Amino acid sequence: MREPLMPFEGRLPESTSSAALPRGFRAGAATMDIKASGRPDVAIVAVEAGLPDASVAAVFTSNALIAAPLLLSQQHLRALSPPGGGRHGWSRGVVCTAGCANAATGPDGLADQERIAKDFARGLGTDRERTLAMSTGVIGTRLPADRLGPEIAQLAREGLSDGPSALAAAAEAMCTTDSRAKSAAVDLTLPDRSGRPVPVTVSGIAKGVGMIHPQMATMLAILLTDADVDPMVLHGLLRPVAARTWDQLTVDGDTSTNDTVFLFASGASGSVPVRAGSPEGETLRDGIEAVARSLARQQAADGEGATTLITCQVSGATDDAAARAVARSVVASSLVKAAVHGRDPN
Repeated sequence: MREPLMPFEGRLPESTSSAALPRGFRAGAATMDIKASGRPDVAIVAVEAGLPDASVAAVFTSNALIAAPLLLSQQHLRALSPPGGGRHGWSRGVVCTAGCANAATGPDGLADQERIAKDFARGLGTDRERTLAMSTGVIGTRLPADRLGPEIAQLAREGLSDGPSALAAAAEAMCTTDSRAKSAAVDLTLPDRSGRPVPVTVSGIAKGVGMIHPQMATMLAILLTDADVDPMVLHGLLRPVAARTWDQLTVDGDTSTNDTVFLFASGASGSVPVRAGSPEGETLRDGIEAVARSLARQQAADGEGATTLITCQVSGATDDAAARAVARSVVASSLVKAAVHGRDPN
């Protein structure tokens, strides 16, 4: 079955490069000495206390080797929403550790991640299965879970805020080799249950500038919205957006063990529940794609050793999949990259 051909980007709403938290979320960051630099290295984004769990959709790495935080997140999503198959469900929040990927660490690495999840859940006042995890950094080394666990619990309990700089602080803490934090946001309007328009926000933060190639690759992203969306519908919105944005992103042709994109929806805007195929769903999908596209381009522009941002627009393709395949082959070509960098087609 052919995928419908989507316009390049003219239909998407305008995004900003700074992001505030949508209603219903809090965020925070801290330095816990995972990074050798001593910079902030733990970020948390969580649902505001007193609100129901957020619905969440996920896209994970295509690598056959999957890191411990991804395995744990998939287990937790399946535990609360078995039909989701580890791709969508419900959650109170996510903790991101930067500086240690906790990949290729075997059963001990998974046990470390479970210990951190237990302490994170304790800090949020929830069950362990209602938490998610992501990590980035050095492969093959274990997280110091015994030390990190209590500190993460304290950050979750006392260090989260809905202030204007909270999400920016989380974005900064996610970075490893990035030269700058990456964030984006879009403001939309959806109807409430009585048909009156209400403001809805889609915000996102991301990291990753190396080992980036189609099917994401060493990149992490947290997308947030205060729209009201069921987990299955949310995943139906996220998966094609990821295919048209992060799956098209390439820097050096290598695929990582830790790729993760989470999309959370708090429902705190008071909007009507978004249904699959509805006008509200199309509006929200476009907002999510605008944020994802902005983040992906920021990542490409900040690629390790990158001096030029290359985009490829395809016309005349039979469907969206064919257009993506052509564009991917062009921007991944070493010869094209060399010609653009050298300003010489020969």
